[in-house]
Formats: sequence, C-alpha cells, structure tokens
Amino acid sequence: MLIQEFVKGRLRVSVFDTSEALGRAAALHAAMLIREAICERHSARVVFSAANSQLEVVHNLTIMEGIDWSRVEVFHVDEYVGLPAAHPASFRRWIRERIIEQVHPGAVNYLAGDAADLGAECRRYENLLAASPLDVSFLGFGENGHIGFNDPHEADFQDTCAVRRVTLDDRCRFQQVNEGHWPGLDSVPDTGLTLTCPALVSARHVICCVPDVRKAGAVSLALEGPISPVCPGSLIRTHPRAHLYLDRNSASLLSREVTV
Repeated sequence: MLIQEFVKGRLRVSVFDTSEALGRAAALHAAMLIREAICERHSARVVFSAANSQLEVVHNLTIMEGIDWSRVEVFHVDEYVGLPAAHPASFRRWIRERIIEQVHPGAVNYLAGDAADLGAECRRYENLLAASPLDVSFLGFGENGHIGFNDPHEADFQDTCAVRRVTLDDRCRFQQVNEGHWPGLDSVPDTGLTLTCPALVSARHVICCVPDVRKAGAVSLALEGPISPVCPGSLIRTHPRAHLYLDRNSASLLSREVTV
C-alpha cells in the first residue's frame, strides 16, 4: 500500500508500507518505461544494480508480462576487482541468475572485474555505454549513501569518465558481510570497477529502490542534506525523471514534515 508521495527538488518520492509493495510498484513503473522505449526506438537499454535492495523490483519485473525482452540490452553497475564471474558474491553472477536466465534479454554486457587489463576494460565498457542513450537506470543506496561502488571518498559528481576503478570503504565492505555475501571483512575485496556518478544518472529515467531500516540514515541524508558527494545518493535529486521508492522503515528518519 502506498503511504505517501512527495517531491524533493526534482525527485519524486513514494513511500510504501512494505518492501514487497515497493518492489511491485517500482517494477510496474519500470515496465512501462521499458515498453515505451521499445515502442519509440525498437529497443531499450537498461542498467541494473546487483544488490539486496533490488531483489523485489527485479523479481517483479522478470515475471511481468508484456515486455519484449529480446529488444532489451542489459548493463550492470559494478563488480569487484579480481573476482571471477562464477564466485557466489560476483555481481555478474547475480545479474545472470536473477535476470538473464529468467527473461533472456537480447543483449547482455558484463563488466569484468577480473579482466587482465582493467584500464582497457573500463574503456571497453564506456564505449558500450556511449553507443546509444540509456533508457532506465536501477539504483539503490548503500548504508553510507553510495551509489554503485561510489563511496563518499570516491564519489565525483563531475567525473568525466563513465567507468573507473575505485577503492571501497570499510562501511561498504561491512555491509556486504552483514548481508551474508562474505564470511568476514578480510575476505571482501577492497577495490572494484563501477559506473561513475554521472554515468549512473545519465539514463533518461532513474528508478531508485531503497528498502530496509538499515538505509534510513542514508535516505535522510540524501533527501534532507546537501547535494554533495558526502552522500552520493543525493545526486538523484538533480535528475528530471528520477523516482525514489522507499518503504516505511527506510523512510523512518525523515523529518516530521514527511509523515510515514
């Protein structure tokens, strides 16, 4: 059930009672955008984030009828440096198992964190992204406010690159441990490849799904703090066609003017 909708800057925000309701609503919105792109340009180019925050929206999107997935080209946001695609924590594996094997899109472009030449891999992926406009970008916030692997110390809202190698802060890495993807902090890689902040919001539409009380602090800072790399997620407030989907828990620290 929808609890509330409001606008912050250029950003539309919808708050739902549960993460399941959030995921269904975001998937309905995204499906409409993908269908519109296919109708207008005969194809859709979509960027997916591989994260727990995206489980509900991705599940609902992949079981939705009426999307011609053969006309969809898929990208993803980030990958750990040095991690093979078959590793259980690999984001390529996440994308493959939850999207590619479910709907069989027409084209899939994986970002290889284990490439022999990481600089060349970043340039290769940049060229693929630049080949045609992106239609939909699915994002989430990390507990530290990151988008992609753009932690606050790495985030650059003016970055001229679309893909780069970054270092991950401990809060980002601890989040991955706490979500069950790694046995301990020492096992989590400390570097990754990621789409940069400008690249992540370069799509015509941004669908940002942020459930869970663990994200409440990041949501509050992103919406009520300055638009600043201190909270990379705040950047979506500048996008003319971005929509942020929250649940009751992730919206729980917003000011009382925003009642949930």
